[in-house]
Amino acid sequence: MDLLNTLVEKGLRRELPTREEALAVLATSDDELLDVVAAAGRVRRQWFGRRVKLNYLVNLKSGLCPEDCSYCSQRLGSKAEILKYTWLKPDDASRAAAAGVAGGAKRVCLVASGRGPTDRDVDRVSQTIEAIKEQNEGVEVCACLGLLSEGQAQRLRDAGADAYNHNLNTSEGTYGDITTTHTYADRVETVQQAQAAGLSACSGLIAGMGEKDEDLVDVVFALRGLDPDSVPVNFLIPFEGTPLAKEWNLTPQRCLRVLAMVRFVCPDVEVRLAGGREVHLRSMQPLALHLVNSIFLGDYLTSEGQAGQADLDMIADAGFEVEGAGTTTLPEHRAGGCGSVCGGASPAGEAGGCATEPAAGAASDAGAGPGTGAPEASVPGARTDLVTVRRRGAGTDIAPNA
Repeated sequence: MDLLNTLVEKGLRRELPTREEALAVLATSDDELLDVVAAAGRVRRQWFGRRVKLNYLVNLKSGLCPEDCSYCSQRLGSKAEILKYTWLKPDDASRAAAAGVAGGAKRVCLVASGRGPTDRDVDRVSQTIEAIKEQNEGVEVCACLGLLSEGQAQRLRDAGADAYNHNLNTSEGTYGDITTTHTYADRVETVQQAQAAGLSACSGLIAGMGEKDEDLVDVVFALRGLDPDSVPVNFLIPFEGTPLAKEWNLTPQRCLRVLAMVRFVCPDVEVRLAGGREVHLRSMQPLALHLVNSIFLGDYLTSEGQAGQADLDMIADAGFEVEGAGTTTLPEHRAGGCGSVCGGASPAGEAGGCATEPAAGAASDAGAGPGTGAPEASVPGARTDLVTVRRRGAGTDIAPNA
């Protein structure tokens, strides 16, 4: 296809596609899907080889968020029967993080539900960061705490944080349809605050919330404009008990087209496959590795992922390799961002961060994680058998999945 040849050439030059080209990727047919994956895979291999970076989530504070994000199981008024607990102690969080690092994770993402942290919360998280770094040499730490107030990004940076995650989630034009308690502009401002403090900015999206193709292109182009080093792509898992409980409209083919479009628009950034991959990509997950260069290992915030060993086997069986601790993630021309050794120069705007499932209100940044129960059986394509609420790891006495 001339379209794919053009997109590959642009991707290899880091040239922005046109909106029409991005929309055309989403409009390709299932018969063309393998060609689309192969083309985007060429761009992925140009900048990241066959490496896959592993990230690990630790949910520091779960549930009871005052924000009304429609996709989130921890939202105000959510009826999802998820784990609810207040702040983990630094040592407990560090032990949870160590499980992920032992499984091969290079980055630990610390997430807390809520609109945004108080100064006391920043102190708590700072102590946690210090404990994790002390016990896990060389690990990257990303914080995901919601909307930041003045000076908080710098305090996190001073405590040793390498990155900050705050997703845009959807287009500016439709943002008010999913959240009313904060604005799209609030999210953009938080990403910019993180960048200004020298933190690696991580910002991504959630697909499958009923948006149009134009909305997906809008948010990915907006992310390209913010220039994060990491873009997590989440796929909505409709929680029973949330407003989007019946939005079961994704197919594995649709998910792959979305990931390919993101790779073409953001060719040289860390594209992370995040929340919802097990539910929507299912047996097609290995194909996604040709498009993304980063995934979360094990469980998410309020939902369980596939076994950590299954993730490692999938990577090996697909012909990829886990990125080692001594390898820099990002291409040399993005060296200001967070590679494998974060914390050096002030990044222009990285992102390797957290995000993978609806964590918590404004802070959360993850797509949507599974909840209990299931939407009505009449919803076509609903795979509620794959939705499992997290009952292990952080906030429990059961060993984590890593």
